[in-house]
Amino acid sequence: MTSNIEPSNTVTDTPAQATTSPLQTYALGIEFNGANYRGWQRQQEVLCVQQVVEETLSKIANEPIEVVAAGRTDAGVHGGNMLAHFRTSAKRGIYNWLRGANSLLPDDIAIRWIQPMPDEFHARFGAIARRYRYITLNQPQRPAMLNHLVTHIHEPLDLALMQQTAEQIVGTHDFSSFRAAACQSNQPVRNIHHAKLFEHGQFIVFDIQADGFLHHMVRNLMGTLFAIGKGELQPEDYLRILQAKDRTIAPPTASPDGLYFINAYYPEPYQQLLPKLPLAPQWLNLAE
Repeated sequence: MTSNIEPSNTVTDTPAQATTSPLQTYALGIEFNGANYRGWQRQQEVLCVQQVVEETLSKIANEPIEVVAAGRTDAGVHGGNMLAHFRTSAKRGIYNWLRGANSLLPDDIAIRWIQPMPDEFHARFGAIARRYRYITLNQPQRPAMLNHLVTHIHEPLDLALMQQTAEQIVGTHDFSSFRAAACQSNQPVRNIHHAKLFEHGQFIVFDIQADGFLHHMVRNLMGTLFAIGKGELQPEDYLRILQAKDRTIAPPTASPDGLYFINAYYPEPYQQLLPKLPLAPQWLNLAE
């Protein structure tokens, strides 16, 4: 006898297919004051920026959200435009994502923009360059309004000697002397695209872009630049330290207060899809 009952997979699969939503990839730009956080990457028992952003977006999506960033920042380091991405089946408009997230996030974290992206976009592995700025306030008196937003150096710095040294940073080098002991990178070679150091009023700005950075690398380079600016070292000492591939002979790590992750860059056509906004810190009003 032939049964009139259809196979069970016909009954159960059809509703599941009808209710399952495809995942949408979104890129986003995150701005944060890092003074109250132990860096970007989520850690146990300490508050990090990634955790706060993920928990906020998960509330809006009504499902768990994992946010992958272009880079990692140390405790106390700031983000002007931290590029990241997440994937979700939740259907929300861009305005809803932005307004919802920024209404729930604490005052020291904000989402600058959100952009739908192709499925294969990856904020970390797809990035071809990352860029930082280190801001030093060089004046006798310590600041109040800019506390934790800049690094204060009270003694005069020799800008010309520091600029002469910064020029030597550009290129492909082994930066073992400028990586933290806890650095987890498999290899210490990095290609520095530019390392510009210039005066902006009473501020000294160090703008550096590379294919990637080692743990504490920018702050360790800045520590050496400070030592040269104070006359404790000479520009030729930078090459000696670099070639030694020995962190113990380099000056101390500079404070995280003045360091900003300002952007990440991607191949076309992804880069063309991302908003082009003023770079951090915006209060300096610096050109691109």
